[in-house]
Amino acid sequence: MTSRSSSALRKQAAQRKSAAVKTTAKSATRNKAGKLPEWNLADLYSGIDAPEVGRDLQKMDADCVAFEADYMGKLAQHVAREDGGVWLAEAVRRYEAIDDLAGRLGSYAGLIHAGDNVDPAISKFYGDVSERLTAASTHLLFFALELNRIDDAVIERAMQAPELGHYRPWIEDLRKDKPYQLEDRVEQLFHEKSQSGYAAWNRLFDQTISGLRFRIGGKELAIEPALNLLQDRAGEKRRAAAQALAKTFKDNARTFALITNTLAKDKEISDRWRGFHDVADSRHLSNRVEREVVDALVGSVRAAYPRLSHRYYALKAGWFKKKKLAHWDRNAPLPFAATGTIAWPDARNMVLTAYRGFSAEMADIAERFFNDRWIDAPVRPGKAPGAFSHPTTPSAHPYVLMNYQGKPRDVMTLAHELGHGVHQVLAASNGALMAPTPLTLAETASVFGEMLTFKRLLSQTKSARQRQALLAGKVEDMINTVVRQVAFYSFERAVHSERKNGELTAQRIGEIWRGVQSESLGPAIDIRPGYENFWMYIPHFIHSPFYVYAYAFGDCLVNSLYAVYENASEGFAERYLAMLAAGGTRHYSELLKPFGLDARDPKFWDGGLSVISGMIDELEAMG
Repeated sequence: MTSRSSSALRKQAAQRKSAAVKTTAKSATRNKAGKLPEWNLADLYSGIDAPEVGRDLQKMDADCVAFEADYMGKLAQHVAREDGGVWLAEAVRRYEAIDDLAGRLGSYAGLIHAGDNVDPAISKFYGDVSERLTAASTHLLFFALELNRIDDAVIERAMQAPELGHYRPWIEDLRKDKPYQLEDRVEQLFHEKSQSGYAAWNRLFDQTISGLRFRIGGKELAIEPALNLLQDRAGEKRRAAAQALAKTFKDNARTFALITNTLAKDKEISDRWRGFHDVADSRHLSNRVEREVVDALVGSVRAAYPRLSHRYYALKAGWFKKKKLAHWDRNAPLPFAATGTIAWPDARNMVLTAYRGFSAEMADIAERFFNDRWIDAPVRPGKAPGAFSHPTTPSAHPYVLMNYQGKPRDVMTLAHELGHGVHQVLAASNGALMAPTPLTLAETASVFGEMLTFKRLLSQTKSARQRQALLAGKVEDMINTVVRQVAFYSFERAVHSERKNGELTAQRIGEIWRGVQSESLGPAIDIRPGYENFWMYIPHFIHSPFYVYAYAFGDCLVNSLYAVYENASEGFAERYLAMLAAGGTRHYSELLKPFGLDARDPKFWDGGLSVISGMIDELEAMG
């Protein structure tokens, strides 16, 4: 199915930034950052053995079978009737209720698994629930297919009924997939084989990454604390971490190369059958963004490499009194940056204060994540690396996963994920079918949350040196969000394009990686041996191909959006929250009109990038 054809499956997809974590009765973890919260997943289910899980799986099975019996083969005939709109609206409501239940089951299984990828019982539970949901939802495949075969004029007439008109955004969105749909039996085959196909390879990647250990300083570290050492103050620790990461990645290169080749081939087969011409067209369709807009974004960013990343890293090398920085020093703390760990209560206060300065409603929603235990913050063995906010389903609420270690960047990650969380809470009122937001706009909310927090911290910092450190940290984050993600996109395009001609060795993939990284980072970053293996741990390449440009889209968009806010803040917060509350009911271009922004204008992206270059100008002036 294409991305909008079954939102129950979409909730399990990695466009949700992976998904998941383990709930336990253990006390919250303590470290230098203070007492860290572990989330309470009981709002979904009390445990993997809870009787409600079995009950809901049975209900899911029964509801899907009944839905197929009641509607399969009948849509065209009934929708053409005078009361066709009312009849179809009832069918869509039933479909949406099933989707919500599937979202609850799939979200819980995904979250519990992200919390512990290596526990055999949890892995079995995750696999079993995924298989049950796939099997049950096979009975729903006909619905979108039949709906899209109905003549446009007939559907339009049916949507004049208010009951069906409510679902107009979802129906119109669904019909954009029409040119890429296949015959029913082929769709069913693709759907059922997903469990033994790309879903299985995704799971293998997750379990492999979580199980890796990196020997650094006499200790065996999991991937998250190992990556965190690349931001350590001690240069020797950064170098040791980079070398350990490279060694372990190299030792597992055959596995990661096989996963990457298999998933690229799987996607090529699917794209070919569906009629997508470009390797990224299916992602553009699911994002509801035109290829030309993405091409303009990518072209603008690549053209800006010299005045963004190249210039900044030359500055940073100078601060370290070097001509070049080794690749493991790219994210090194600045020599003049404040030391120490930011305690969790301070991080919470920083973000909520920034949010409240913008909108009391926004802060109130974000505060619920802390008060109601919707956040899982500690680093744990077997826990998924990185961070995400998973919307679960409208009848529940989102959950945030992160690996908090007290770094300034962790505070920005908290602000980022809570931006997603606020967005997901506001959009939930649209229901299970229309709450999901395309990735391009989804990243706008998260990056805007980061910008609010950064601006608040900057305004409160009096020390010139600390202002410089804060500004440099923000520039680094923006380069990681814009330049690095566009380089990732270029890397994916090259891998998927070359895969059409045969398998790529791990060495060849590494060569492509080095090439795009060298182009994006510039001459001030010295790429040492071992860095060619660092493509192996990026989950987005596996879970959601071509996801990454959404970050650059969101960052550039937020730069323009924030400029509107600073120049005309009257009523801005209300318009902004209304944009988030729209969920997936309106196209991004329509949502941006109240702010006077048009992403289809080629100059739009240059405006967003000029904000970053302006900050680098300021840093150069500081010396």
